[in-house]
Parts: sequence; C-alpha cells; structure tokens
Amino acid sequence: MKDVYKKLAIHLDNTPSGFPETKSGVELRILKQLFTKEEAQLDLSLVLMLETTETIAKRANKNPEAIKPMLIEMGKKGLIIHVNRDGKDTFMLLHFVVGIWEYQVNRLTKELIKDFNEYAPYLIKDQYKNKTHQLRIVPVAKAVNTELNIMDYEQVENIIKSQSKILVAPCICRQEHTIMGKGCGKISESCLIFGGGAYIYESRGIGRTISQEEALDIVKEGVKQGLVPQPSNAKKPINICLCCDCCCQLLKNIKDFEAPAKIVSSNFQASIDEDECTGCQACEEICPMDAIEMDEEKIVAAVNLDRCIGCGLCVTVCEFDAISLKDKKETEKIAPPANLVETYMNITKEKGLI
Repeated sequence: MKDVYKKLAIHLDNTPSGFPETKSGVELRILKQLFTKEEAQLDLSLVLMLETTETIAKRANKNPEAIKPMLIEMGKKGLIIHVNRDGKDTFMLLHFVVGIWEYQVNRLTKELIKDFNEYAPYLIKDQYKNKTHQLRIVPVAKAVNTELNIMDYEQVENIIKSQSKILVAPCICRQEHTIMGKGCGKISESCLIFGGGAYIYESRGIGRTISQEEALDIVKEGVKQGLVPQPSNAKKPINICLCCDCCCQLLKNIKDFEAPAKIVSSNFQASIDEDECTGCQACEEICPMDAIEMDEEKIVAAVNLDRCIGCGLCVTVCEFDAISLKDKKETEKIAPPANLVETYMNITKEKGLI
C-alpha cells in the first residue's frame, strides 16, 4: 500500500500545474511539513471544483460533520480553497504552484524554504514542457509606444484599471530570501490579487485591500526597482506578480535556460538604435535575463533575442531613446487564453490528462 504522502504527490501531479517526482523525495518532505496524515488523506478526495462537505464526505466515505472542521482548518492553512457563499461552505483542491505554496507566505520555516529551493527547478522545468504556461510577461508602461500592436490585456495599467477588487500581498519569494538572510531589499508588498482571489486572501488574513491608484503606485515603484510584471496567463488575469531575477523562483530558473525567449509567453522584444546608443550600459545592468551585452567594436548595446523576454525594463532606464520594444513576428506571437479556466484546460490537454 502506497504511503499517503506518495498518493497525495500523485494526486497533485495530476493537476495542470503538476507536482513532479524526484529521486531525492524532496517533494514528499515538503508535503509532510504542510499536511498531517489525516489532512493528506482527506485531500485525496478533493477535485478542482468547489464542492459541498456532503459531496466530499461521500467520496471519502466519511461523516460530513466529522470532516468539516478539518476542511475549514485546511482552508485556513492554505492547503485547499474554502469559499463560503450565503452561509454554505464549499471546498476545492488547490494546485501546488500557483496555489498552496503562495498561501504559505505567513507560515514559512527555514526547513520548508530549503526544501522548496531544492524542488523549484524541477517544478519550473516540468511546467515549461507545456506550450501553455501559468504566467506571462507584459511590458512595463514606459516601454509601451504607439508603434506596438498591443492589446489591453498586455498593458499592466489597463489590467489594473479594469479591476473592482484589488489586494496586495507580500511576495513569498522575497519573503523566503529575507528569512534566509539573502533578501534583496526590494518592495515586499508586490503581489496584486484580483476579484475572487482577493476575497480568498482577505479571508485568510493575507495582504490588504487597496485602490487602483495604490496598485498603480506599487507598479511604478516596482519598475523603478527593476521588477518584472508577470500576470496570470489569461486575458482576464487574477493576479500580477512583480518579480526580481534574484529572488523569483520562476525568473531565476528560466534565466538558466539558454534561450528564455523561446519558453516564456511574451509578444515583444527589445531593439537598439545604434545611432542613438551611447554605450552607457544602463540597459545591460537592469536586464533580468542578461539579454543585453556591449558590442565592443561598435561600443553600443546589442540584444540577444534568444534571451530577451520583452519586459521593457531596459527602455525605462535609457536616457537617450536608443532602445525600444518591437512586436515579435506574427508567427511567434501568442494570444493568452480567455480566462484561467481555459488556461488550465489547455495545460491539462497538453499534458495528456484528458
């Protein structure tokens, strides 16, 4: 009989975001720190759809009244989704990333952080096997010019202005690095959560509700500090992360790829006007993917298009208008799914789970 944590690992691996097996078993060590055996067993009876306690109890062959307190506690711990509507409790299975891990922002321990850092490269490589990704890259505002064929869902400011409920939460990546004594000092409140997701964070006491203006100010400050906006991969995103290449597990790990541009979801890339470039190297210093180097013969900046992810941070620091974002070729452009449900359905099909 398989250990309950191994069963849970398989259960989570069958979600769109995955939970791959490793030789070291680090994924099982993580689960043991997060779930009690009883919680792990109960989680096996949850699916990616909100269900009542009675429905879950029938699948688990348990008494509804007996498991309801445990389900509520698991929701508080960020192990599952718990939504109470009109006095009725419903529960849903949660992906590990983005999901369970992000909800641990106020529950981190050094042991958990150490294990997650060991596991993160496996997670990233597993996720980027698929054509559809959970997050995408959108350019910062100052990098957007009238020549770009850019849609509203590709502009951070327009995404924010379309939201009626916004919450800002601490960045778990910078949180974990700070706990381990490796913090970068950049803004910690930098994860913007929208709509229903914001209400769930709020119910768990994570983050605080803010206005559109406050959210826009956070983005402006993040860009000044060299943070990359990464919304969920949908035309109607449920969040925007402001990520640094020193702490963000995603950026850190894709930076190790030979050609990050070929695996991220982004429709733009940087271009240098050699006649205007002074070789000041400001763009080279801020680039999160090391995509810009100096051409020593011409003494101007040069963009490695295999590495450029189109974030536009380089444009924000060029005082000579020598660098700009250009559209990728139409054959290389990717339109994000309509919503997160479609995103996960696409990933599920690509993984052969349905």
